[in-house]
Amino acid sequence: MDPNPFLHDETLAWLRLTLVPGVSAGTQRRLLAAFGSAASVAAAPDDALAACMTQAALQAYRHGPDPALVERTLAWLAEPGRSLVPMGDARYPAPLLQISDPPPILYAQGRVELLARPAFAIVGSRNATPLGAEDAQRFARSLSEAGFVIVSGLALGIDAAAHRGGLEGASSSIAVMGTGADIFYPRRNVKLAGELAARGCLLSELPLGTPPDRLNFPRRNRLISGLARGVLVVEAALQSGSLITAYEALHQNRDVFAIPGSIHATVSKGCHKLIKEGAKLVECADDVLSEFGMANACPDSGIRRFADAQGDALLTALTSAALSIDELAQRTGLEAATLAARLTWLEIQGTVQSIPGARFQRVK
Repeated sequence: MDPNPFLHDETLAWLRLTLVPGVSAGTQRRLLAAFGSAASVAAAPDDALAACMTQAALQAYRHGPDPALVERTLAWLAEPGRSLVPMGDARYPAPLLQISDPPPILYAQGRVELLARPAFAIVGSRNATPLGAEDAQRFARSLSEAGFVIVSGLALGIDAAAHRGGLEGASSSIAVMGTGADIFYPRRNVKLAGELAARGCLLSELPLGTPPDRLNFPRRNRLISGLARGVLVVEAALQSGSLITAYEALHQNRDVFAIPGSIHATVSKGCHKLIKEGAKLVECADDVLSEFGMANACPDSGIRRFADAQGDALLTALTSAALSIDELAQRTGLEAATLAARLTWLEIQGTVQSIPGARFQRVK
């Protein structure tokens, strides 16, 4: 007998909502907003559901998902270290709730607690130069040591180097996949994916068994930037998918950084384009950390951290009640950009936590 049938029923309700072809993520979010939970959606009568979805979607929902896919998903979830993380779950990453189209559900393998920690994304060319890969790994290691979980897309080249650097640092790394969580792609990164499953986290919004498809990777990129406080592009051609991630970051009000290169190098032209358009030019991890109100030595040895008087004033203003940046600005007199940097630093220190709705509270 299932030791917790309620949890099993909740899981089935989420799978019934999210695995039905013809019921879009937007429709799923409307249903959740109207009824509060996947279980409440499952219990709702047709006339109530019809107010939130088309007749075609309602018929598809009533038909239900492929039973074989449901069984395969339940079997996958039964293995250690695998989790279903739906909207409304305390483990669901708060930064994703700030983007325009958060996924209703996430499949996670590994250290799901990493989803609650401050994150920074590093992306770039699949055809990285040796120097570019070295830069990505070095920046990732330094930022991981400073308290940021490193997010990237498990691709060859810069992504893989960033993940390795994140794993070498104290804060580890999250890979956002463009396939189902049970399919490691590309095959050359299977060993790295295994290391991330053991010491970091693998994350996907796609149903199990979803194969590599070029249409899925641009959507994957919005999650890479959405999870992160900022995005660093190390090497990118003008048509690189990394630029999609950077532009998604700008739309999501994230900071964008880029490393310059030779004016003759194809893999530098995308970075130079971003810099011309306002991305912050960086030469070492210190350049990134300073944007978040943090100071350390550069190069990446001998990291130093600090808290200043503004951080103390912010802690004084924060209480156990959750406050928005606007409310904190009124209490402290600090500008929003300064507050965002201080809040990131205090969150890394573990004295402040972010909660859904872009609000913050002091940790007791």
